Amino acid sequence: MTLKTVIVGLGRIGMGYDLALDPARHVLSHARAFSLHPRFSLQAGVDSSAVRRDTFSLHYGCPAYADLGAALAVHHPELVVIAVPTPQHCACLQQILALSRPTPQAILCEKPLAYDLHDAKKMLTLCATKGVALYVNYMRRSDAGVIEIERRLSSAEIGGPLKGVCWYSKGFQHNGSHLFNLLQYWLGPMMEFGVIDPGRPWSTEQAEAAAEAEPDVRVSFRHGEIVFLAAREEAFSHSTIELLASNGRLRYEQGGKLIEWQAACRDRLLPAYTTLAVEPEIIPNGLERYQWHVAEQLASALDDEAGNASAYAALSGQAEKAPEAGAGNRPPALCSGADALATLLSMHAILERCAAGAGRTAAGKESRR
Repeated sequence: MTLKTVIVGLGRIGMGYDLALDPARHVLSHARAFSLHPRFSLQAGVDSSAVRRDTFSLHYGCPAYADLGAALAVHHPELVVIAVPTPQHCACLQQILALSRPTPQAILCEKPLAYDLHDAKKMLTLCATKGVALYVNYMRRSDAGVIEIERRLSSAEIGGPLKGVCWYSKGFQHNGSHLFNLLQYWLGPMMEFGVIDPGRPWSTEQAEAAAEAEPDVRVSFRHGEIVFLAAREEAFSHSTIELLASNGRLRYEQGGKLIEWQAACRDRLLPAYTTLAVEPEIIPNGLERYQWHVAEQLASALDDEAGNASAYAALSGQAEKAPEAGAGNRPPALCSGADALATLLSMHAILERCAAGAGRTAAGKESRR
């Protein structure tokens, strides 16, 4: 059974990122992912722009609406994708839940869930009340390479204690939340933090919200400590993680396009010394098709019968050789609404401390300068 899908917001992530790219190699938008995946049936798009609506209808052979209510009334979707600007997320979700008959089975919302904590909590409460599953598109969580790293960390193949550095650009909450959420997935919840430098204000080019800080901050997660450092987006985009373990080094480069593991080994010339292997292991990833993997994870999360997710991949002829989420009875890695709220709560605590002045904060402890 396929799930009828409507996409609200036909901008870059909704439709635009891969319009000019080969669909056999690149799946970078919701429109392409849900039009290709056999578990979903793309029914319609919604956008205020007539140009984008026409482009969507031309490329995907589906109607596009200026009015969300009209789209919901005609198509009765089981899945609705929210890809409008972040300040509109809460209002859009409220409208979906109020106008849908019946209510959808699931909503997939773009990241971050909201800029306002009250809005984010309200979105979770409304979905829980209506019995609607809420997921957030932190798309790296669905990548095979990321899932493989989590498996190695959970099994202690990558051994603790863990310490690392994370570079981000384009705003701590706007883009840094991708890597913060990823590190929560790998290392567990944030336990405490210390602001190194509150950083400069930064605004998105879309002017979605007021300028946010780009702090340098040290964060202690349950299973490791990470220093976040802000790069300058105007020079170049930079999203990397270097994680040092007791038995090697993990490098998550170019936003995840390159993942390398260097095991610790005896030095060839000086065997009394332990160094890193010269030739790293390349951990396969699927970032050229990241939204396909989100759709695959969503299909797995929504399916009631064990094992059907792999059947969907086989049906499409696009199953990946890289490790699959859910393999070995592992739960889907897709970010839930609750996970996304945990990211938002942690990052808001850091940004509030930046506004008040640097210090170290832990649950139940007074901050100190």
